[in-house]
Amino acid sequence: MEKEPLIILTGPTAAGKTKLSIALAKAVGGEIISADSMQVYKHMDIGSAKIRPEEMQGVRHYLVDELEPWEEFHVVRFQQMAKSAMEQIRSHGHIPILVGGTGFYIQAILYDIDFTENEASPYRQELEALAQSRGASWLHEELKKVDPESAEAIHEHNVKRVIRALEFYRLTGKKISEHNEEQREKGSPYRSAYFVLNEDRTVLYDRIEKRIDKMLEDGLVDEVIRLKEMGCRRGMVSMQGLGYKEILAYLDGEYTLPEAVEILKRDTRHFAKRQLTWFRRERDVIWLNKEDYACEEEAILAHMLEILRERKMIR
Repeated sequence: MEKEPLIILTGPTAAGKTKLSIALAKAVGGEIISADSMQVYKHMDIGSAKIRPEEMQGVRHYLVDELEPWEEFHVVRFQQMAKSAMEQIRSHGHIPILVGGTGFYIQAILYDIDFTENEASPYRQELEALAQSRGASWLHEELKKVDPESAEAIHEHNVKRVIRALEFYRLTGKKISEHNEEQREKGSPYRSAYFVLNEDRTVLYDRIEKRIDKMLEDGLVDEVIRLKEMGCRRGMVSMQGLGYKEILAYLDGEYTLPEAVEILKRDTRHFAKRQLTWFRRERDVIWLNKEDYACEEEAILAHMLEILRERKMIR
């Protein structure tokens, strides 16, 4: 049976994925699934740099504005929602395009990684209590001892994933990094093209700073105040996102606003660097370095379409 096509467009934050994804979707008859851990949440528009309805240009989007901020969103739920979206897209006779910067989510779909062995266990509550009492750094150090590869890939602030990796090790005696690698070695069930849009580091960092300045102008602080009034707190998965945890810390009196903004800019730069490290480790990726293209978007899109035709994914 012929494999179904799947187009992936990813890259570091602020590289320009949104605009290019719309042009790509219109060119190939595609619909877009967001591979972003924050844009799935309602009421979280500015800090997540969520695509606005007018920017969609009629292209249908999935996994945008689908959950309330107090709902859990993790890789298993992402897989379920993304697979459901892919079925809908194919029923429309269109090609699914996975767009976003959360590399772990993309990997989970592309290789159909099985996470069922890592469902909730008695260890999870114990690890969650240790995270509360001893802190995220301590827990991350514990992961380093048993699975240094996962510890390098998972930021210590991502407590949910640190807990999941430790829980998996305790349940199976096996590193989750090895399990995920084995899953990837099976190959992909899709006929795919995995594009990574990249920008010169200096230009990218400048874009990040300007984007954050624009978020503040657009009312990021007011957005976080509204979320706080709705009952959103730092412990929630949604409130761990860049732009939200820093402004919450400012509202709680931990930082001045300029300090919170500086931390946000620094952490977003670090996040972009980690994203690039992740994508460099992935196999079969097609790098789209913006400085290599004279007419930027038109030339990049033309190159992408050429590759898709070569792979017989489009006509």
